[in-house]
Amino acid sequence: MTIRIVQGHHHKLGASRINVIIDVIRAFTVAHYAFIHGAQGIILAGTLEEAFRLKKQFPQFMLAGEIRGLPIPGFDLDNSPVRLQNADLRGKFLIQKTTNGVKATLNSLNADHVFVTGFTNARTTAEYIKNELWKEDEDNTMSIHLIASHPSGDDDLACAQYISGIIQDSNRLTADETIERIRKSKAAGKFYDHDKPDFLQEDIALCTQELAAEFVMKVKYKDKLRLIEKVQVQI
Repeated sequence: MTIRIVQGHHHKLGASRINVIIDVIRAFTVAHYAFIHGAQGIILAGTLEEAFRLKKQFPQFMLAGEIRGLPIPGFDLDNSPVRLQNADLRGKFLIQKTTNGVKATLNSLNADHVFVTGFTNARTTAEYIKNELWKEDEDNTMSIHLIASHPSGDDDLACAQYISGIIQDSNRLTADETIERIRKSKAAGKFYDHDKPDFLQEDIALCTQELAAEFVMKVKYKDKLRLIEKVQVQI
């Protein structure tokens, strides 16, 4: 098994068995909480124009996302896991457009299995890969890309290293050490700035909770759409 950590969202990867795209602050933390609160699926939109086109095609779907971390006019939801708590998502589909995580995912579809995660679902995702998918690697040639979607942020990189350690049973990085690096990352800094009220400090608290979950978030094609689905697992 070969694990490679890639940072950024403009990469061009060769084919692999598994790609895991990581966006801790905040896209795939939002996705995780959205599924917990009853969302049925999340469609990935690479551009703002595509997001509004999909909304016109599926008016019952909810637009969610950000540009440079800020809310987008005309969207139903921003990229805050805290604000998400007030939305009724039961049975709903979201259309998600973000700066890093969504772009990185759309550039990482050349794999047999594509997963997305933040820190909240990192252990569940890593354990599923180790305990289930690794069993399929009879000739020990499985290739795994862990994509830390922020081009320079230590939050996604720390999470990628944490996942790598779990898969390989190396315990190289503990959960507490990962949380500390996320909190001290450059990406988290603006959430502690009182002059930037759009960024909630409470978001970082939700981004650094390791939640017990019975599902992973897997990207599939469905009716020509790039769709994140909740896939039930047993760990």
